[in-house]
Amino acid sequence: MRPPPAWVRRAIIDPLWLPVAAVLGALLLVVAAVGGLAWPVTSRRRVPRLALLGALYLVLDVFMLLACTALWLRYPVAAARDDERWQAVHLRVLRWTLATLRSAATVLVGFTMTVEEPPVAGLGQGPLLVLARHAGPGDSFALVELLLSRYGRRPRIVLKEDLRWDPGLDVVLGRLSACFLPADPGANGELAERVAGLASGLRGQDVMLIFPEGGNWTPRRYRHALSRLLYRADWKMAAEAARNPHVLPPRPAGVLASLAARPDLGVVVVAHTGLDDLVSPALLWRALPLTGRPMTVRWWPEPAGTVPSDPEQQYQWLRAQWAIVDSWIESRKARAAAARDPVDPDDDGQGAGLLGSPG
Repeated sequence: MRPPPAWVRRAIIDPLWLPVAAVLGALLLVVAAVGGLAWPVTSRRRVPRLALLGALYLVLDVFMLLACTALWLRYPVAAARDDERWQAVHLRVLRWTLATLRSAATVLVGFTMTVEEPPVAGLGQGPLLVLARHAGPGDSFALVELLLSRYGRRPRIVLKEDLRWDPGLDVVLGRLSACFLPADPGANGELAERVAGLASGLRGQDVMLIFPEGGNWTPRRYRHALSRLLYRADWKMAAEAARNPHVLPPRPAGVLASLAARPDLGVVVVAHTGLDDLVSPALLWRALPLTGRPMTVRWWPEPAGTVPSDPEQQYQWLRAQWAIVDSWIESRKARAAAARDPVDPDDDGQGAGLLGSPG
């Protein structure tokens, strides 16, 4: 269901959200306290971990909403002009919120992130187009926080319109020029135009973050994507998708529109793995706490001018990048499987599953 118009969200939903969030947060704290009574017999303490993290998320969401309201009252002229000061104060709100959430997730559920960087100094200077894989719980939050805190960049995010139902994110990301796209397959031309408009305005340390897969990778979505290609008798794309089971076939519209609007942009491709197999609440529940399975991020740059200028060649380039992402994920999963089930040097090689499943 599409979110209501902005005036309904600001005048009705946002004020109602404050008492609702307070009640939900109090209930989660009660759940955490009751779950804490079972700590002696449940060593993983899943219930209090998740309840406390959920309560903190509600507190942070309300904080973003109240902070944005205070900033609107404090800087009414800046809000009208959308100037640098207005952007900077909202960036600080978002950075602090995500950094606090990440730190709490580390303490409460064992979330950690490691970054494998290429031999270059950070992300360099100038605006960038960042193309990221989308998979696993909370990966978009973690990547945005990484761009903000580690690299000091100002993210302009292309994301689903459904996130406007979250009042805090709706307000703060809207003021930071995020592009909320409706899930309307008949509006591809309009969506590409909106993405191109966002890319045209990039400057300074801005980065435009796009998830070309269009949604979180899951085995089910991967099978559906492969089935659609086979149904359309697109044998070449189906064979390519079959060779790359760890990613969804990239959707090129947003990427091509961005490159057409700003051919001068450098591009960064981001792959990650570690939590991508937690594709259901049950799997996440069984995995808690996440100690020992970090979200591992790998990125590589494509300097401005190295991406082809022809749209068809750009699409081929994007598919090649996603094949590289899949290959990197496969190698990381195989390495993790080998670490879990090392080869016995005295084994005669007749046993099954010496290296475990690469998935």
